[in-house]
Amino acid sequence: MAGNREFFYRRLHSLLGVIPVGVFLIQHLVVNHFATRGEQAFNDAAHFMESLPFRIVLELFIIFIPLYFHAIYGVYIAFTSKNNVNQYSYFRNWMFYLQRISGVITLIFVTWHVWETRIQAALGEEVNFSMMADILANPFMVVFYIIGVVSTTFHFANGLWSFLVSWGITMSPRSQRISTYVTLAIFVALSYVGVAAILAFI
Repeated sequence: MAGNREFFYRRLHSLLGVIPVGVFLIQHLVVNHFATRGEQAFNDAAHFMESLPFRIVLELFIIFIPLYFHAIYGVYIAFTSKNNVNQYSYFRNWMFYLQRISGVITLIFVTWHVWETRIQAALGEEVNFSMMADILANPFMVVFYIIGVVSTTFHFANGLWSFLVSWGITMSPRSQRISTYVTLAIFVALSYVGVAAILAFI
């Protein structure tokens, strides 16, 4: 019985990392990337997201609850799984190890980012270009955000590879090799979008 529950939680954890959390990540990076077109373009995009109907309900049930279930259960996996990188230096073993490290970094980064933006918005601040520019006026925060974004995009892309395997979509060695290249390309593309947005606020 406990084994069935563990299997269910791991499957749910994997699914939520892609849908809806991964979809939200991509959408969030795209909205932030409007900063590369200037202050007004970003503010218009942010205002559009703020004005969505039932936004609070959507954020709670489509973003925050799935996100923190995935994050908290992910931390449990990170500290209970055995890593073999010292004994077996295979590429996938390293990806497994880095997935756990990036998950912890991502949790810290996302929690801080939510505090600086969504919580402040709930307290009356406006989420706009100026808010992000003020945050990133500190060089330490620039480094922190770049590390956080790259960690998050890696965690998503590498988690997508694991999702395809665990859900039986890529079963053969060839399909897994192809998905490795595809997910690495996704990691590079999303990292570029995210870092470009950060630099646009400076």
